[in-house]
Amino acid sequence: MDCNRVFVSKVKRLTIVFTLLIAFLSIKIDTFAQVDSAVVPVDSAVAESAHAVSGEHGAEAKHGEEKFEPTKVIMEHIADSHVWHLWGHTSFPLPIILYTPNGLEVFSSGHFHHGEEDYQGSKYKYRYTTDASKQGMGQNFFNKNIKVVGADGQIDEVATAQLIDFSITKNVAALFLGVVLLLIIFISVAGAYKKRVGKAPKGFQSFLEPIMVFVRDDIAKPNIGHKYGKFLPFLLSVFFFILINNLLGLIPIFPGGSNVTGNIAVTFVLAFFTMIIVNINGNKYYWKHILLPDVPKWMYIIMIPVELIGVISKPFALMVRLFANITAGHIIVLSLVSLIFIFKSFGIAPVSVAFVLFMDVLELLVAFLQAFIFTLLTALFIGMAVEEHH
Repeated sequence: MDCNRVFVSKVKRLTIVFTLLIAFLSIKIDTFAQVDSAVVPVDSAVAESAHAVSGEHGAEAKHGEEKFEPTKVIMEHIADSHVWHLWGHTSFPLPIILYTPNGLEVFSSGHFHHGEEDYQGSKYKYRYTTDASKQGMGQNFFNKNIKVVGADGQIDEVATAQLIDFSITKNVAALFLGVVLLLIIFISVAGAYKKRVGKAPKGFQSFLEPIMVFVRDDIAKPNIGHKYGKFLPFLLSVFFFILINNLLGLIPIFPGGSNVTGNIAVTFVLAFFTMIIVNINGNKYYWKHILLPDVPKWMYIIMIPVELIGVISKPFALMVRLFANITAGHIIVLSLVSLIFIFKSFGIAPVSVAFVLFMDVLELLVAFLQAFIFTLLTALFIGMAVEEHH
């Protein structure tokens, strides 16, 4: 039996059922609206009085109940932040570190009270804002959310442009957490190997050894060849770094809740390291293939630019693939949860929760799969660069 075909068939069936249920609920809501509008009219004076009263109550209800905006909620969850949400209404403020023309300024993001208050620092008065649409690209790069407030209470754009933000954001803190976990895990495993030389692995060592052997025997050796040992530490580091941060991103509460591998800056650095390692270790045959390919000379004008673009496009594909897959997974899960609040119906809740559980299991697979694909393609690119000409 073709298991892949069966799996795809089941996914299609679930998608169709889910779509039909949403359509049914939408029709049901519209029907109720039509029934309400078709109520028999009463005496005009009574109707006007009732309308006035209902208008007052409606205004109060609208004032008290804030409209749910799924796009805003989803983007807040997958974007970076200056606070780390722990659970419920509890969050942990992270340090703000600003380089100003007058010196370094360090304070807690809790002084902003979620953007509701300004903070008077030793150098300037600061305001936290999420509206960065009017800023230039360079200003967004160095400082996106922290503004300098002038004496008139308005944002001082000139002073704001001179700020450089080195703050420890949620993704940066999660990055440090991932690095600490990597160090704890592999220092302990390395110590176990030293103590148990020639003996069977035990404890956590026995759990990690099959994964490390898999990276060595099924990724490094087949793609790089006999020189694999030189690049194995980098491949193992990349694989476990991506895997740990992917798994932490699936945990909705602390120490999870971050989106490290769904941040384009993180995937850019990983891909950049891959590009540097590939091109530094590329032998003369690798560069000859790029600069003097084995084609007629009149085709050099086409092939050389294509090959040079390939030097950039390969790591670029690594960067975008990891970023897009992780971010898309988080958006789908949050969108399914948002359906409960959009429809405001208990009928949609069981179906939404069921699909969320299904997507979480799929995301667990994707967490391993993306770590594997990034490491595999990195090993493949390194192998192409160090391959000897026969």
